[in-house]
Amino acid sequence: MQPQRAYSFSRMKFLHLHPWRVTPREAVQIQLRLRKRLELADRLPRLHTVAGADLAFDLARNRAIAGTVVYRFPEMQEIERAWIAAPLTFPYVPGLLSFREIPALLKLFSRIRHAPDLIFYDGHGYAHPRRFGIACHLGVLLDRPTIGCAKSILVGTHAEPADRVGSWTPLLDGEEILGAALRTRKNVRPIYVTQGHRISLARAIEFVTAVLDGYRIPRPTRDADRFVAAVKRGEYSSARARTQRK
Repeated sequence: MQPQRAYSFSRMKFLHLHPWRVTPREAVQIQLRLRKRLELADRLPRLHTVAGADLAFDLARNRAIAGTVVYRFPEMQEIERAWIAAPLTFPYVPGLLSFREIPALLKLFSRIRHAPDLIFYDGHGYAHPRRFGIACHLGVLLDRPTIGCAKSILVGTHAEPADRVGSWTPLLDGEEILGAALRTRKNVRPIYVTQGHRISLARAIEFVTAVLDGYRIPRPTRDADRFVAAVKRGEYSSARARTQRK
């Protein structure tokens, strides 16, 4: 029998670095300013827990539904899932999605019981026109390692990776490496792995590969996507975190 790990139940805190009710022009300037805080080298704790996070939009109610699923790592045993709904206060503007999505995510992560050591987010990080996508923004505000796992390209080009799970080619903008096109399943399109915060690209690829389970989309972000879709359909009546102890 494996010894049980101890987990901290302290609430996650986040940095209050800027206001959220801003114009798109002001939002661009905030991205450029916060980019100076971005860390693209490894500053990782020993990983005991990881999480996937995603959002769904309930436009009829003008709200975002943020959800997360937390796992023990490396076992990938689910230990908690939680969601929360928050009003939308920023318009849809390509390149500025973090200003639309992150307020709900910060509210969510401040309420969960198991603070993850690493967060996988369904979106881009460094592979962004201003090199500060939502995975970067979230990581800087939470001061926590984050990885962007996107299904499509926002910026950059790449050669086709070999048709073998774990193969990858660099996602490039000119000669600058923005991320990786990673083959996660044979005979399917790659996904796009980008650094969020406090992690190198090599380690980001390593951890995404570690949480693959036979599908194109890594388990943490796939589970989070399905979870928020179920919440939107009304399958969860309470936003209270559900914790599993096994």
